[in-house]
Amino acid sequence: MSQPENTSNRAEEEGGTTLSKKAAKKEAIKQEKLKRQQEAAAAAAALAAASIEADPLSENYGEVALPDLQSKAVSGRKWTEVGLVNESLKDKTVLVRGRIQTTRPVGKNIGFLVLREKGFTLQCVLTVADNLVSRQTVKFATSLSKESHVDIEGIVSVPDAPIKGATQQVELQVRKIYGISRALPTLPINIDDAARSEVDIEKALQGGEQLVRVNQDTRLNFRVLDLRTPANQGIFRIQCQVENEVPTVWQNDHRVVYTVVPYMEELRGADLIFRQFLLSEGFVGIHTPKLIAGSSEGGASVFRLDYKGRPACLAQSPQLHKQMAICGDLGRVFEIGPVFRAEDSFTHRHLCEFTGLDAEMEIKEHYSEVMDVVDRLFVAMFDSLNENCKKELEAIGKQYPFEPLKYLRKTLRLTFEEGVQMLKEAGVEVDPLGDLNTEVERKLGKLVLEKYDTEFYILHRYPLAVRPFYTMPAYDNPAYSNSFDVFIRGEEIISGAQRVHVPELLSTRAEGLGIDLKSIETYIDAFRYGAPPHGGFGVGLERVVMLFCALNNIRKTSLFPRDPQRITP
Repeated sequence: MSQPENTSNRAEEEGGTTLSKKAAKKEAIKQEKLKRQQEAAAAAAALAAASIEADPLSENYGEVALPDLQSKAVSGRKWTEVGLVNESLKDKTVLVRGRIQTTRPVGKNIGFLVLREKGFTLQCVLTVADNLVSRQTVKFATSLSKESHVDIEGIVSVPDAPIKGATQQVELQVRKIYGISRALPTLPINIDDAARSEVDIEKALQGGEQLVRVNQDTRLNFRVLDLRTPANQGIFRIQCQVENEVPTVWQNDHRVVYTVVPYMEELRGADLIFRQFLLSEGFVGIHTPKLIAGSSEGGASVFRLDYKGRPACLAQSPQLHKQMAICGDLGRVFEIGPVFRAEDSFTHRHLCEFTGLDAEMEIKEHYSEVMDVVDRLFVAMFDSLNENCKKELEAIGKQYPFEPLKYLRKTLRLTFEEGVQMLKEAGVEVDPLGDLNTEVERKLGKLVLEKYDTEFYILHRYPLAVRPFYTMPAYDNPAYSNSFDVFIRGEEIISGAQRVHVPELLSTRAEGLGIDLKSIETYIDAFRYGAPPHGGFGVGLERVVMLFCALNNIRKTSLFPRDPQRITP
């Protein structure tokens, strides 16, 4: 497997420190409380299911079954972003996805809820009517826990009076509502409390009312929830803009904008194209920690270090934290940063430190949505390099002769089973549920080139046994997974997949691979607060450049390489 996403199945156990009796008791109380919450949620779901069976409109609401969230099909349905639902859509039917911010039943026949997505909020109304909305629908909708993810279909209406409790000045008359991911009924912190300003708290105190104050440590302990506040959404989107803003200065009282285009068009590298393309697709640039408490990918290939008397290591990837950023409602994120692997890989394509290009995104129905981004991204990257780096490519070619990369306008996609069949027909026998080694990958690359005239393609639906614990199994065959690898000139450059966003399944997958759940507790907890289906991928910058230019060693594309034998200069 590639460096961007290590597929080692063993997790590193942390520290070995024995809990004190007090800490152990506290932990036991915490686990018992969590168990009670889960049992209550299960009982509520069972009760709701029983009432649904007797309702002729039961198909219009309810929890979406797990197989339907495992990339079962692409329906062709179109979602509208909450921030785009406005007066221009009056009397139109729209489909939206977001989090439940508030619910309010009014008797048994009317219910209100506020839906939130990317900081925008929309008031949704359920009114009992023949053949449209039942009492059970209202009960289901208003019993949903805060921060749960739902899909809602309804008709846009424009009320006479302004709406004070939502950003959008229209209402959605709900016709269908489906639960995508339920949050725990009781959250560690309330989003409204976390979003409250000190000024509001002080004013309330002066009026004799005491409001909840969420302190800094509590915020950081439950960072995924804290990230959902409007202020934090703004902070990290502004941070992304600071990195990518066009520079400006003032000259003689005139604002002069220095565009980056002329300079960058000559030196536009893969990392810049990666950044600019994803920004244009609505991704937010983030920075995840490189000092972490335990292995981020599992396995023993980590650089260990002492962190103020506690064991720590350098991050093998931003995998867990970029998923947590998705749980924090950033929607689509990417990162360009260092990645560390303490592997003894003495090969032409492995480094102990490399530059990772990582991306993660919410998906609506299918992991093909992630592959679509990869397709557009790399075709744009190859086009840009060929067009804007002609002089540089010519200089490289004089010393290291190579043929330009062959790629299609629409990137070829083959299933793993199709790849295995191509190899079998060529006389190469491989384990149909195993991984492909480097030699076999190269052979498959040659077969693909001969048959499809491309050196760039995607191989997807890999066997589950060779993928990390957080990979979503295929809905129709648990032996396979919703994952993919991408190849250039017969060598892998990308690993990607739909991730498991259901905490119970995630725990089962991790335990089945021998991973200590305690070491990834905060990661799994992030999905208990309502998590959207999502997927992503990781790319090694140096490997992309090496294979695009058909170089024979990755050390040629690393400024100061770090491998098992080199730590200087």
